[in-house]
Formats: sequence, structure tokens, C-alpha cells
Amino acid sequence: MAVQALPRAQARGSTELRERKASRRRLGPGRAIPFGAAIGPLLLVAAWVISSAAGALDPETLPAPWTVAQTAGDLIADGRLQSNLLTSVQRAAISLVLGVLIGLVLALLAGLTRLGEAIVDGPIQIKRAIPTLALIPLFIVWFGIGEQMKIIVITTSVLVPVYINTHAQLRGVDAKHVELAETVGLSRWQFVRRVALPGSLPGFFTGLRMAVTISWLALVVVEQVNATSGIGYLMTQARTYGQIDVIVVGLVVYALFGLISDTAVRRLERRALSWRQSLGD
Repeated sequence: MAVQALPRAQARGSTELRERKASRRRLGPGRAIPFGAAIGPLLLVAAWVISSAAGALDPETLPAPWTVAQTAGDLIADGRLQSNLLTSVQRAAISLVLGVLIGLVLALLAGLTRLGEAIVDGPIQIKRAIPTLALIPLFIVWFGIGEQMKIIVITTSVLVPVYINTHAQLRGVDAKHVELAETVGLSRWQFVRRVALPGSLPGFFTGLRMAVTISWLALVVVEQVNATSGIGYLMTQARTYGQIDVIVVGLVVYALFGLISDTAVRRLERRALSWRQSLGD
């Protein structure tokens, strides 16, 4: 009897799982669309192509896509795009790694101890309220106009969203989990490792996605402050000589790298949080 009951129980479990998935598709956003993240950008490009071909866009205001593509080819041919792009990627990567690490450490310090929160949270909230552009003059006075200043500006911009979202998720750990940890006799370190840190991962990845975007936004700003290389420097030179097509190439490069970075973080998030069921799954 027990052997016969097992397949029936498994069948019921499979049926209930299919029903839950069907219900989620019916009430939620529906099935995932392959390459869905690319649809919006492709529609923008299509609108750009059609408007340029129809003459609705003034080439002096926004060059046609084929003109921008030709300019990009020329920049690649003479090596200017690659060299400046490499500099920008290095700045963004170094600052992103530093900002994420610092933001995560501060979030853990403030999220797991009251003393840490009292010391750390106030200054972070102050930085959150001050735009990056407003800090650049002060940072120039303190650190000069070299590479150090640029890295510091991007890093301080990146750490804020990582801290804010991770800290909020740590503080939002369900009290029932804390009670359960106390019941089974977990030590504080075991509670942090098994409950608090896994529970903070959704907030951390939300902050990481924002941090990736902000790193490119801050990079645009700092690369136009006495830079001698980088995509922002290339765009500043183009502005001086009225080369709108070069400026658009720079904007496209920033947009592509921002989109690629965000997509990479989203895939990493899905893998790290594969245990979590949501409407997006």
C-alpha cells in the first residue's frame, strides 16, 4: 500500500506545482520573452533610423545612425576609440569594485550592530543627499585633478546604493527567523552566516544593479574634468570642434556598456537567488 501511495503522492505534487506555475503566469506578467531586454533599445534604434531616413531629424541636431556608424569605424581605424574606451573601462571597473566592497562592509557594520549604525548611517545619508556634481569642486581641492580624484568620485557614488539596499534588507530580516535561530541554538556568527547574509542578498543585488549604472553616470562627469583620455575626454574634444557625430558615438558606447553591465548583474542575480520564486521567474 505504501509503495502504491508514493506514485500517487508524487503525481499530486507535480499537478499542484503545474497549477501554481499556471496561476503565476495568469495573474503575473506572463512568460519570459527571449532577449526581452534588447527589445526596448532596438525599438529606439528603429525609431532613430526611420526618423533620419524620413528627414524628420536635422543632421546638425542628431546625425543619422549610418553617419554615426561610419564615424565609429573611423575612430576604430585610427585607434582612438579603443584606447579611450580601455581607459574608461579601467576607471569604471576599479571604482565599482572599491565602491561595492566599501558599501557592503559598511552595510554589514551598520545592519548587524547598533553602534555601527549610529556611526555609519548618518554620513552615508548625508552623502546620499549631496549630488556627485556638487562634490567635484571640493574633491579637486583635496585630491587635485588627476586620476585619484576621478576614482574617489566614482567610488563614493557607487557605495551609496550598495549600502542603502543591503542595509535595508538586513534590517528587514523576519523576526520569526531570529526566533527560530535562537530556538535551534545558533551562535551570532552562525546566525549572520546562515540567516542574515543570505537574507540580505536580494537587497545587495538591487544595490549592485544601481551601482553599475551610477558608475557609468559618474564616469561621464569626471572624464570631462581635465581628463587626457577616456570616452568623456573624446566627447569633450568633439564638443570643442562641433563634432556631433563623435559625441553621439561616445553616448552610444556609454549606453551599450551600461546595458551590458546591467544584464550581466541580472543574470548573476538569477543564479545566486535561484532558490527564490518571484513573478519574474
